[in-house]
Amino acid sequence: MMKNKPGKIFSLGLQHVLAMYAGAVIVPLIVGGMMKLTPSQLGYLIAADLLTCGIATLLQLWKNRIFGIGLPVVLGCTFTAVFPMISIGKQYGMSAIYGAIIVSGLFVVLISGLFSKLIRFFPPVVTGSIVTIIGVTLVPVAMNNIAGGQGSPDFGNISNLAIGFGVLAFIVIINRFFTGFIQAISVLLGLIVGTAVSAFLGKVSFKAVGEASWFSMVKPLYFGMPTFHASAILTMVIVAIVSLVESTGVFLALSEICNRKLDEKDLSRGYRAEGIAVILGGLFNSLPYTTFSQNVGLVQLSKVKTRDVILCAGLLLMGLGLIPKFAALATVIPNPVLGGAMVAMFGMVVASGIKMLGRIDFSNNENLLIIACSVALGLGVTVVPNFFAHLPSVLRIIFENGIVAGSVTAIILNIIFNVIGKAGKATNSEEKISVQKVS
Repeated sequence: MMKNKPGKIFSLGLQHVLAMYAGAVIVPLIVGGMMKLTPSQLGYLIAADLLTCGIATLLQLWKNRIFGIGLPVVLGCTFTAVFPMISIGKQYGMSAIYGAIIVSGLFVVLISGLFSKLIRFFPPVVTGSIVTIIGVTLVPVAMNNIAGGQGSPDFGNISNLAIGFGVLAFIVIINRFFTGFIQAISVLLGLIVGTAVSAFLGKVSFKAVGEASWFSMVKPLYFGMPTFHASAILTMVIVAIVSLVESTGVFLALSEICNRKLDEKDLSRGYRAEGIAVILGGLFNSLPYTTFSQNVGLVQLSKVKTRDVILCAGLLLMGLGLIPKFAALATVIPNPVLGGAMVAMFGMVVASGIKMLGRIDFSNNENLLIIACSVALGLGVTVVPNFFAHLPSVLRIIFENGIVAGSVTAIILNIIFNVIGKAGKATNSEEKISVQKVS
């Protein structure tokens, strides 16, 4: 039925693009802004990101013997990588970011067949803690942007705060009084309205849009040849593992919606497609990619499970990536507007982590300790950035990243308490039973 209605397919595909567009452009805006990229470099980063989002989506859609899970899944740049990329970039430069991304993508491809067996090391207490840490460590970035951006001469200006919190209030109102499609694009609408108000107040310059061309091809290795540093690679590998855990949840959710049972081979192909997408992100100098959970909600909401819609969305994203004017349009969004949207988005990441933690046994003190130590260390390292200032630089880039520090803590403590600990308890129980039988 859908094949006979191209207009409907287009509108539903556009809806998927709009639902993920804000997330797709916010990550390059944050990373590019923190790395002090020029307007033209930032425009390239956004264009390359949109193009690669489309390619990555089509890779997952194209189910074959090697890669592609074949579910209606949309891929975009992962928020997990924001802070790690900024840390690596400030320490070693942009080339190190892309070297680490490429290696992490290769790592994902290589372990794709084994990851379904390793998933036991990522129970809800670990994944929930990690997602919560991601959210809480990103919130300071949002608050700085609401105030005008770190280092800006008008930092903390009343007008900046009014615009930022006004955008946040607008997003909340949209979610309170609307449902469906309008609710799904509340963040995008907040960015549009906030930018319009800022333009009325004289806080927006459209110079970059006027200078951008109408058509341009993405250039591989735009920021130069990649460089490789062990600590940077380890950081991005951890990010890739976290992304795989998130993707697993999305795959399982979509399999239920589409009434399709997944086996280990399906998951392996899905992981492999994600790894290839990450490699392409490194080669095109864009970003690492993962599945977007907000698009799962659209599949559930629209009840349309056909892959034609996702094919349309992927092609639309590729088309947007080839039109620099659209990419440049996103660069005019003022920091306070971005900050207001970020509070909502990063807050939702925290809420998602808490929701995951809701599935664990809180009467188990060991679980509480895993959450307490990992979240406390992740947040502590973020708010006290010079805590590890005297460590060697190789170690500092790992431990001064709150997401990585908290994630490693959660994984190690879970192994100690719930893997080794349970094995030890089981052995002790067996010994007691043997003694009783001998008696």
